[in-house]
Amino acid sequence: MFVFQLKCGNCGEVSEKWQYLRLMDSAPLKGGRGSATMVQKCKLCSRENSIDILSQTIKPYNAEDSEKFKTIVEFECRGLEPVDFQPQAGFAAEGAESGTPFNDINLLEKDWNDYDEKTKESVGIYEVTHKFVKC
Repeated sequence: MFVFQLKCGNCGEVSEKWQYLRLMDSAPLKGGRGSATMVQKCKLCSRENSIDILSQTIKPYNAEDSEKFKTIVEFECRGLEPVDFQPQAGFAAEGAESGTPFNDINLLEKDWNDYDEKTKESVGIYEVTHKFVKC
């Protein structure tokens, strides 16, 4: 699940509420032109906009990627532009040396830590940051 604040590309209105995008969601586009993860009408200008998660672009962020920006997912944006991202629950990690699974990680506070029993070491994700890149 991805949680965004979105901006209308037509009038520039930024949504006050956070929008939840899930890979399994699908809504029909106007005029039978297919579907997208989210289709919504702008409250200000009434334009229908959409954003679609491109599932084939989802990639893991690994230990060797630490402290670097890496593209982990791409979206097809038609009239909507993400302006802020809020990581939440649903992330997963695996111990780099032990293979220990850590499921349902919540990154809302931008930090997470736990203890890996196999390696007898503390593990964590710290100072989560993001940026959007237009293609």
